[in-house]
Amino acid sequence: MEIALIIACVLLAIVGTAVGFTLGKKSIKSQNEEIEALAKKNAETITENATKEAERVKKEKMLEAKEFYLQEKAKHEQSVNDRNAKVVEKEQKANQLQQSLNSKTEGLNRKEKEVDEIRNNLDKQLALVNTRKEQLDKSHDEMVKMLEKVSGLSKDEAKSQLVASMKKDAETEAMSSIKTIMDEAKINANKEAKKIVIQTIQRTAAEHTIENTVSVFNLESDEQKGQIIGREGRNIRAIENATGCEIVVDDTPEAIIISGFDPIRREITRLALQRLTADGRIHPARIEEVVEKTKKQIDEHIREIGERTVIDLGIQGLHPELVRYVGRMRFRSSYGQNLLQHSREVANLCATMASELGLSPKLAKRAGLLHDIGKVPDEESELSHALLGAKLCEKYGEHPAIVNAVGAHHDEMEMKFVISPIIQACDAISGARPGARREMMEGYLKRIGELETLATSYDGVDKAYAIQAGRELRVIVESDKVSDQKADELSFEIAKKIQDEMTYPGQIKVTVIREKRAVNIAR
Repeated sequence: MEIALIIACVLLAIVGTAVGFTLGKKSIKSQNEEIEALAKKNAETITENATKEAERVKKEKMLEAKEFYLQEKAKHEQSVNDRNAKVVEKEQKANQLQQSLNSKTEGLNRKEKEVDEIRNNLDKQLALVNTRKEQLDKSHDEMVKMLEKVSGLSKDEAKSQLVASMKKDAETEAMSSIKTIMDEAKINANKEAKKIVIQTIQRTAAEHTIENTVSVFNLESDEQKGQIIGREGRNIRAIENATGCEIVVDDTPEAIIISGFDPIRREITRLALQRLTADGRIHPARIEEVVEKTKKQIDEHIREIGERTVIDLGIQGLHPELVRYVGRMRFRSSYGQNLLQHSREVANLCATMASELGLSPKLAKRAGLLHDIGKVPDEESELSHALLGAKLCEKYGEHPAIVNAVGAHHDEMEMKFVISPIIQACDAISGARPGARREMMEGYLKRIGELETLATSYDGVDKAYAIQAGRELRVIVESDKVSDQKADELSFEIAKKIQDEMTYPGQIKVTVIREKRAVNIAR
């Protein structure tokens, strides 16, 4: 009974499950059908909307294409119209040119006919001229024969005499014209030269002489004099031996005098004394040590002076060794004139004069600064300072014009460049101006007088003049007593005698002038 009940329950469960599955399957199927119907409906809606949108886009694109077509068509039509207008314009111009050419052609044809007529007339006139020429030639030959018979000269002889006479007259007139032109040129040249020199001098400011052969060293007290002298004078002797300068200790309060002709040595002595007195340890060993250090210091100071000078003058690319020589100029003097100040002055004068003459002021200024560089080399040389300076400039790669200007500023080389006489003139201006150089007037006048007396002691000498502060001696001789060859010998003899008998600074140029004058009077 229980088993049957259990079987019945199982069967009922199976049947219920089957029935539920069947019912669920039908429900799912109905739901799927509804979803499918809804999807179809949505698809139809989307398709319908897409179709409508496509139609709308199509219409818009068609409108845009039509509008673009119309614009392009209008542009094309405008371009075609412009091109047609240009073609019409060119055709009109071509027609005008054709008409102009036709008219010109007609004019040329008329002129050609006129030229043919003129040519025919000329041919007729030429034939007539030839006929008359033949007649004139016959008449000329007859006249020449008559003249030869009357004068007793042949045709060639008469022609030669006439040519010689005309040539002589032409030479006389040419010489007169040349002399007039040269005189006018000299007058104008002298005026312009004086004008340029005056303007150059006026535009240059210069210092007066301040160089001496002694320097004064100030002391804090007179007690330091005893320290400088040392026991039995050994300190002062050590200073003099180390520096080459003389130390003068006198009654001047709180000061001693350093005497020497070399400004560099005086400066080394001054700086060494300054270090020694500041330190207080003054003895021979210390003196030698300080002097050696001061010499090295003064070398650096010299180089700084040279560099500062070159920068102030605006000169570039100068060799370092030449810069050092420029610095050494600060401690050299000539007739009391400081050599560096003189060279700077000459450089500025040269730049000004070169500018006035339309030349390069930079090149002239460079040559003016270096013109006395031969006075400050380290080694001794037998050459004059001008030739030595030219040699140094050439050695350190300076321009050939500068080399020639430096070597020729005392006429020891031939002047080959335009700036050479400018350097010579500016050097003379700087050295000859009042206050530039200090020299005893009595000794100066005596030396000048001796030069002139020496020259006038020779036979045939008419006059003698010492010029350029005694640097040049001009000797004027009598032309009937002294020949050209004798003038050369006289110049050599006077120079040799001056060299043997006189003492003078630098060099003296002896110029012998022999003038022959031919005088005639037109009555």
